[in-house]
Formats: sequence, structure tokens, C-alpha cells
Amino acid sequence: MNDVSRAYDVIVIGAGPAGENVADRTRAAGLGTVVIEHELLGGECSFWACEPSKALLRPVMARADARRVPGFRQAADGPLDVPAVLAHRDTMAEHWKDDDQVDWLESVGVDLIRGHGQLTGEKQVAVETPDGDTVRLTARHAVVVATGTGAALPDLPGLDSVRPWTSREATSSSEVPGRLVVVGGGVVAVEMATAWQALGSQVTMLVRSEAGLLPRMEPFAGELVAEGLREAGVDVRLGTSVISVTRREPAAGEVRVELKDGTETTADEILFAIGRTPQTGKLGLETIGLAPGDWLRVDDTCRVTAVPDGWLYAVGDVNHRALMTHQGKYQARIAGAVIGARARGETLDTSKWGAHTTTADLVAVPQVVFTDPEVASVGLTTREAARVGRRVEVVDYDIGLVAGARQYAEGYRGTARMLLDEETGVVLGVTFVGPGVGELLYSATVAVTAEVTVDRLWHAVPAFPTISEVWLRLLETHRNRGTAEPR
Repeated sequence: MNDVSRAYDVIVIGAGPAGENVADRTRAAGLGTVVIEHELLGGECSFWACEPSKALLRPVMARADARRVPGFRQAADGPLDVPAVLAHRDTMAEHWKDDDQVDWLESVGVDLIRGHGQLTGEKQVAVETPDGDTVRLTARHAVVVATGTGAALPDLPGLDSVRPWTSREATSSSEVPGRLVVVGGGVVAVEMATAWQALGSQVTMLVRSEAGLLPRMEPFAGELVAEGLREAGVDVRLGTSVISVTRREPAAGEVRVELKDGTETTADEILFAIGRTPQTGKLGLETIGLAPGDWLRVDDTCRVTAVPDGWLYAVGDVNHRALMTHQGKYQARIAGAVIGARARGETLDTSKWGAHTTTADLVAVPQVVFTDPEVASVGLTTREAARVGRRVEVVDYDIGLVAGARQYAEGYRGTARMLLDEETGVVLGVTFVGPGVGELLYSATVAVTAEVTVDRLWHAVPAFPTISEVWLRLLETHRNRGTAEPR
């Protein structure tokens, strides 16, 4: 065993999208940077989340859209080619090899150390490598934690022996289970229920809340997604809690799920999609006075607030600001610029939309749920607006009435909602639900981020006939309220 010591300007622990991006930005700022990773470069998103899950879902969405097109319905009415879908998923996940990611890291001049990294003191990190060596690192300017999150599991007796699926198994399985129980009602739950039902599983969803699916979004989003899932054949059960899970032997035996109401259900596999936990338990946080296993709370420059002297940063899911890949990459770009500026002794621009502050995390987080129908949202929802005391005008429109939607699909069902600040007319939030609405989201994100008013949006003309014409219909609905006769 060898013990080696090295010094870098910046040490990054974790090489998912956020870690890779902050390393790229600090290196571009002229700082010597090293990345530590004990799994695959590219992290959860590349291998067990965004990329493989969307590869599973894309054929499902394409077939659903084709079935709504007159003249094409019969041609698209057969089953999916499951081996082809899984093979495409494997390709998108690079067959769980990270050679391309390693090549990219080398191309931008960032060093890589394979192994498990943990803090050992102020600006100190020790890496245990796969061959048993220890590499001791010192950071001249900053240590960045980008270790992400893992799947949360319930505290149920004997759960380990059941070998439940988490999001990792759900996105990487090489076989389609005959029966699949999905526990949860959030994004991972609805997406994986959509994918595996279409691939041939008999899917049952067990959702603890009576409020419905996608509880953090507008209520109509969860209602329309639940309707779509049920029409596809998914058994969606609300207000249902799991109290025990057992698996019959041998290893591939049947899973028995006992519910709080005294009933039970059985399946070949069970997926728990009930949330995420920070991967900080083995990070050595106790050596710098923090609690292992906690989220790393940060300020708007991504600097960990509980650590004196400002040398520790956290980007991506691990800081709990916005658990989405694109927001983690956004944070990484900002944090990289911040670290570079501080290293050069420059004054930071931390104004609301300044170069060194993650304002979008607070007001303009975009999200797409890849189900049938799709859900796309950014900014405030009506419930969030009420919670933070914002007075808003709610403008709704049936997307199915838009000419572009009728061209897109026969019998198009969908809803658009725009929230406006009552005093200024600024767009504060937008939610779209319907086939193909994910491609509308960037325009909504620009409107919220740029604090665009409805008066200015009136001059942004959507092309006809596209689904984006829903923007015009929302604006007309808002304007007509001011001119309509009293009811």
C-alpha cells in the first residue's frame, strides 16, 4: 500500500453532471482541478436516470402519439419490440462504460482519481483507491461536493432480503417483469410505471397520499397523468400504504406486499420510488463539524453555509435546492465562476440575476415529466404562490382547442395554466399538460426568468398551426377578462 500526497487548486468529489461541469468551469478559469469518482463518470443521470429512462420512454411516447394520428393508428397499434427498446436503452447508457466521459475529462485538462473520497479536515481529502492505496489531497482554494443522492427506502423489516428495485434497477433491468408494483406517486414512479406497462408488465401503483400523483405540481397535472396511466392499464391506487414486503424463495420468487387496509397484492418485482437521500454518509463530514448523512445547505453561490472561511461548496442534488440534472449543471457553472473569481480576488456579482448567483433555483426551475400525457412546468404553482403570499391571476386554457394541437393528435387532451403577478402582470409560473408539451417549456422558462409581462408577450407571435399558439390563447383569455360583461 502506498500513501501519496498532492495539491490542487480545486478538488471535486463526485463526477456526475454537476461535478463534471464545475470541474470544467474551474479548469477554464485557469485553476488546477482534480475529480474523484468511485463509480462511473457521468453519474446517476448518464447511467441510471435521465438517459436510460428516457430511452425506455421515447418509444412509448412515439407510439402513443402515432396512435392518435388518423391514417397511422392501425400501423402503430402493435406491441413494442422489447429487445430493440432495451438495446437502445443500453446504447444510450453506453453499456455502462464511461470511456467517453474519461476522454472528455482528459480533453479539458482535469485530472481523475478513481476511488472513494472523504474529507479529513479543512481543505483536506483522502482517496482510497481500488488497489488499496491512499491519495491525500490538499485544496488551495476550494473543495466541491457533488456526490448527488441515492434512492430512499422505507423502514420495513427484512426489506434487504426482498431485493427491491430502486430507480437504478428500474432503468437498467434486462428483463420485463410480468407483474410490477410501484410504490410512490412522484416523477420516477409515474415515468417507470408508464415505461414498464408499455413494455408488457402488469403494473400496480401504490400511492400513500389521497391527493393524487405528482403532488408538487398543479393538481390537474396529476389527475391527467393518472387518467392516462389507467387508460393504459395501470392499476393506480391512492391512499394506500405498504406495511410489509416479503419474497418467496428462490431469489426470483414472488413478492408479497401487505397493505395497511389489510389487503395484499403480489408481483414479480417491487419498485420503491418514494424520494431521495443525500449521499453524504461516508463523506467524512464529521471531520469538519458537520453531521454525516445531512443535506449540504448552501447560499446562492453554492458555498456551504455551515463551514467557516468559505472553502467548501456543494452543487447538484446534494444541496437539496433543485433535484434535477439541468439545475445541478446550472449551479456548477455558477459555482465554477464563483471559485475562479474568488481565487483571483475579484468582487462577486451577486445581484439578483448576476453572474455569481443561482437565482433560477429560486424562481425558474423547469421540469418535464415524460408520461402520456407529458407534463412541463416552471416557476410557481398556485399552491406555492399561496404559500409564499404572492397574489396571482390564474389563466387556464384547454390546449386541445388550439389548431396546432388538433394537427398534432386527434382527440388531443391537455391543459395550460399561466400565473401572473396581479400588480405587475409578470409571468410567475407556467404549467402545460398534454402530448408534446415538453418542447414548450423553454419559452415558458425564458418568460419567467426574464420577468416578461403579458403586455410584452402580446407582441411575441406564435407560428400557426403549432401547439405554441396556446400562448396566444392564454393571453387572449387574460385580456378578455378585462373587457367581458359582468356575469
